[in-house]
Amino acid sequence: MAASSWRFPPAFWTANVIELCERAAYYGWFIMLAPFLTDVVGYSDIQAGYIGGVFAALLYLLPFLSGAFADRVGYRRALLLALLLLAIGYGGIGLLPQKGWVLLSMLFVMAGGSLVKPIITGTVARSSDEAHRARAFSLFYMMVNIGSFIGKSVAKPVRVSFGLSMMPLLSAAVALVGLVVVAALYFPQAGADESRKSTSLRATWNHLVDDFTQVLKSGRLMALVLISAGFWIIQGQLYSSMPKYILRLVGSDASPEWYANINPIVVTLSVVPVTYLARKLPPIASISIALAMIPLSAAVVAVLPPLLGPMALPTWLRVGPFAHGTGFLHPVTVAMVTGIAIQGLSECFLSPRYLEYASRLAPPGKEALYLGYSHMNSFFSWLIGYILSGYLIDAFCPDPAKLSAVDRAAHAAALAGKGPLPAAYAHAHYLWWVFVGIGIAAFVCLLVFQAITSRHDARNAAE
Repeated sequence: MAASSWRFPPAFWTANVIELCERAAYYGWFIMLAPFLTDVVGYSDIQAGYIGGVFAALLYLLPFLSGAFADRVGYRRALLLALLLLAIGYGGIGLLPQKGWVLLSMLFVMAGGSLVKPIITGTVARSSDEAHRARAFSLFYMMVNIGSFIGKSVAKPVRVSFGLSMMPLLSAAVALVGLVVVAALYFPQAGADESRKSTSLRATWNHLVDDFTQVLKSGRLMALVLISAGFWIIQGQLYSSMPKYILRLVGSDASPEWYANINPIVVTLSVVPVTYLARKLPPIASISIALAMIPLSAAVVAVLPPLLGPMALPTWLRVGPFAHGTGFLHPVTVAMVTGIAIQGLSECFLSPRYLEYASRLAPPGKEALYLGYSHMNSFFSWLIGYILSGYLIDAFCPDPAKLSAVDRAAHAAALAGKGPLPAAYAHAHYLWWVFVGIGIAAFVCLLVFQAITSRHDARNAAE
């Protein structure tokens, strides 16, 4: 490849198209998973919290195993299997929205989804040399964000026109299209580690255990993983608390799917200038800024609505993503969009420098291992945050179906702009104060971490 070339093997472009489709299918479905589990399947808010939390957490944990599986069987066969599992899983969720079938179908989605990312990232790595790797991965992450944006943008009109059960069926169709594309066009080059196919399962398992044990011995990395999970617990509310909170306080014509897109838009526009402006800061200082900002994002959602009144919109804006059906911009919408924008800005301070810091903790030659395990903060954040969300939504922003007939009528009237919400929703904003507390606790823990490690490094330097 020439030094300035954008030419990559056909498998690279096919893999990126598959990544775009898979992310669109996933985010279009996942953004409304919590309402789907309660409103369609019939789970309680608390049950839906456990289901969504375990699902998302394991989806981030399984790639450590599925990546080894893909190395053994080959990327092409593994990717065909992944897309078949996704098509079956999404199809089962949409066609059989009963409790047992939905759980079984989500297992298929979990298995298929956990295979896709290590295969696509592995293809990107194999399709580029050192001089072109950064460019290759920038294209990959662009596809991730484009897919996420498309999926969530499509989800709103699909939900309004056809109902919550239609989005997983659309995701299943996208997965089937991907399956055909892989069968026809995806022929990856063999990697240097093809010898792993002949490695026994026991040896592969022992290798994974050895890696995990080595990472656990890095106290700094594991501490940072747990501390940064506090950031992602709040960020994850875009998919757990926020959709139900919006639909129950603003109405079904609101657009939680589109509000969630504020985050990738802000990140895409801001990450390069923020990284440049903060380039002289130590990584831990940039991470500190992010952890100081993230509780502010939740505080804005809690504090702002009572300070604002409904804002009249011109006719041409009343069909836009932020317009309420009454023709007014709802104060909860203003607060949520503002909070999400702050989240996106804080992520720009966190993500690049967090990965930089994690890579510096790695022994020579173990950078990829440490960077892989640095993403375990997502496992903890989904497991804790989604489950906690179920309890908080149930307590402060309950399912209207649980209300008395009188309160249900008052709730429906309030969403139509004809009166206040019933007393059951008077403290709905309290759930965001819980996440403010989590963010403050994470920030304090980071300051303690910084003080301890700085003292330890100074003592070692003096010896």
